[in-house]
Amino acid sequence: MPTIFHSPDSRSDGVMTLLRLMGVADDYEIREVTIPRQDGSGARDPANPHPEGKVPYLVDGADHVRERGAIMLWLTDRHDSPLGRPVGHPQRGRYLSWLFHYQGVMEPVMILDWVGIAHPAIQASLRDMPTAMAQLEAALAQGPFLLGQEFSAADILCSGVFLWFGDQMELSPAVRDWAARCGARMAD
Repeated sequence: MPTIFHSPDSRSDGVMTLLRLMGVADDYEIREVTIPRQDGSGARDPANPHPEGKVPYLVDGADHVRERGAIMLWLTDRHDSPLGRPVGHPQRGRYLSWLFHYQGVMEPVMILDWVGIAHPAIQASLRDMPTAMAQLEAALAQGPFLLGQEFSAADILCSGVFLWFGDQMELSPAVRDWAARCGARMAD
């Protein structure tokens, strides 16, 4: 049975939500582990095989998958879930783009903005928070969710930060409303 290493109230919550919404949570062993927390609590758990002690982490035999976007892609492909977009689907490219753009660009930009770090090299490669938000708003101008009319795993991944920290961020009505829609869908 595949195993997912998880710590409550962490980045792995989105993966747990995806499993629940796909109706496949019982197909996985969920191993709760501790992680270091930003407030100084917690610690790296020796039972967690993630090379950096983070969560989520998926183990399926000899196959190990880390990073939320990669795990979400693995899960939606494995279960042919409508929350993903299979190979050949007309939205496959957009789906993959949001999974990878979030972790490769949006999240780093948000963290750098949060800690007040700016540098021309960051601007040249990742851009900045206003650019990231403008791209999100442009996608949401096309429909209520990132891929248009249908909620997807990309919405779960990308909305998480706004659901956790939205009250501490200056958000446009479009982004705030989208995050609320995603939160409502994830609460189902």
